[in-house]
Amino acid sequence: QVQLVESGGGLVQPGGSLRLSCAASGSIFSPNAMGWYRQAPGKQRELVATIRSGGSTVYADSVKGRFTISRDNAKKTVYLQMNSLKPEDTAVYYCNLNYYAVTGMEYWGKGTLVTVSS
Repeated sequence: QVQLVESGGGLVQPGGSLRLSCAASGSIFSPNAMGWYRQAPGKQRELVATIRSGGSTVYADSVKGRFTISRDNAKKTVYLQMNSLKPEDTAVYYCNLNYYAVTGMEYWGKGTLVTVSS
């Protein structure tokens, strides 16, 4: 059974930076995509960024140029470096592991709260 544990959330001022981490436990196989989604109060969960086991990435338009996703396959960990944070980035950030070659097979973390406020 795969478990995903996020860390690194917190309170940061506008313009600041945070780095989120998500460590996976259990057996992981390829191909897969690991990524970050977020859900702000009263809104639907949305994609932030994903990275496939081969290294290709996808970003939401709202975070392009500010956020960078990366992964360490040996550590089974995905990272999200968030720079130039804005109040509208405030949300619970969820880690996702998706076996996109197998329909419906994915896992979610419990989320970590990021609050951008002065």
